[in-house]
Amino acid sequence: MPSTPPSATTALVTGASSGLGEMFARRLAARGYNLILVARRGERLLELAKELPVQVQTICADLVTEDGLGKVESAIRDCPSLDLLVNNAGFGTLGYFWEADIAGQRDMHALHVMATVRLTHAALGPMVRRNRGGVINVSSVAAFSINPGNVSYCSTKAWMNNFTEGLDIELRHAKSAVRVQALCPGFTYTEFHDTLGVDRKGIPDWLWLKADDVVESSLRGLGSGKVIVVPGLVYKLVAALVRPLPYGIRKHLKRPFKDKRA
Repeated sequence: MPSTPPSATTALVTGASSGLGEMFARRLAARGYNLILVARRGERLLELAKELPVQVQTICADLVTEDGLGKVESAIRDCPSLDLLVNNAGFGTLGYFWEADIAGQRDMHALHVMATVRLTHAALGPMVRRNRGGVINVSSVAAFSINPGNVSYCSTKAWMNNFTEGLDIELRHAKSAVRVQALCPGFTYTEFHDTLGVDRKGIPDWLWLKADDVVESSLRGLGSGKVIVVPGLVYKLVAALVRPLPYGIRKHLKRPFKDKRA
C-alpha cells in the first residue's frame, strides 16, 4: 500500500478511544485517511474526532454483542472508499483459566476471534474486487508463547497470527494486491496494562514501547508487505528465539512480572 492514500480513502479502526487504536487514528489522519472510529466509549471518540483534520464518523459499539458487531459490519459494507481495516479492539485477563469468570473468557474469544473474522470478511471482498486495500490485525508478542494465567489471551492472539498468515497465502494465490498484517507488540505505554492490573514498576523500562513507534512500525510494514510485524529489537529477538522452541522448553518460560492471581 502507498504511504499516501488516494483522495476520499477511508480507514476503519476498532478500539479507537485510547491506546494503539487512538494512535492509529492520529497517524492515519496525518496521512490523509478519512476515518470510521469504533469503540464502546462514544464520548471519547467524539473528543478525538474534534482533534483530527479529516472527516470522521464515530460508532459507539460493543463488538462482543451481535448488535454492535452488525452495526460495524454494515458500516464497512456501506463505505465504498474503505481502504484499510484495523482490528485493534481487545483486552486481557489474569488468573488461571478454571478460576476466571467464564463470561470474560467468552467475550475475549468473541472479540479477538469472531469480531476479527466477521469484520475482515466484510472488508476483504470489496478490497479484493478493487485490488487494493489492507487489514491490520493487532495481535501481540504473547502469540508466540503461552504463560500461566494468560491462556485465552495468548491462544487468541496465536490464532490471529495464523489467521492472518492464512489470509496472506490466499491473497497471494489469488494474485491480489491487498495486504494483511498481524501486528505483535510487546509491553506498550497505553491503558491496556493498567486496566489489566499489571504494575508497570515490576517491568523493566527497556521492555516498554511507545505507542507511536508501534503504529509507525505497523504502517511501514504494511507498505512493504510484511505479514508479521514485531516492533522493537528486543521483541524481534524474543519472537525469533521463542517461535521455533519445542513445547517442552516453552512451557517453562515465564512472564517478566508477577501476578498474585496466577
